[in-house]
Amino acid sequence: QVQLVESGGGSVQAGGSLRLSCAASGYIPYCMAWFRQAPGKERERVGQIDRDGNTGYVPSVKGRFTISRDNAKSTLYLQMNSLKPEDTAMYYCALFRNSWCPDGPSAYNYWGQGTQVTVSS
Repeated sequence: QVQLVESGGGSVQAGGSLRLSCAASGYIPYCMAWFRQAPGKERERVGQIDRDGNTGYVPSVKGRFTISRDNAKSTLYLQMNSLKPEDTAMYYCALFRNSWCPDGPSAYNYWGQGTQVTVSS
């Protein structure tokens, strides 16, 4: 059983930065992703990183957000720069037990509890 624990959320003004972390309970040679969900909206995949370190992002965050991982620390990161009010959401990390990354949230095997990000204008 894998446990994921996110941290690093908070409140920031537009244009600011935050760095989210997701600590996993063990070695994570799998696909890991960041999702977010705003009130009244569906959960959206922000981006993902596969076992080989290849990343992908949703167009709305490309160029502003960066996903990275430290396998030695079993930790996933999301560096968020140039934050906008529309980035306000609960952010979740998720793990899929394979080297490649699926698109939909229903495919992911494990989820963290989420960390809130609020961006004010």
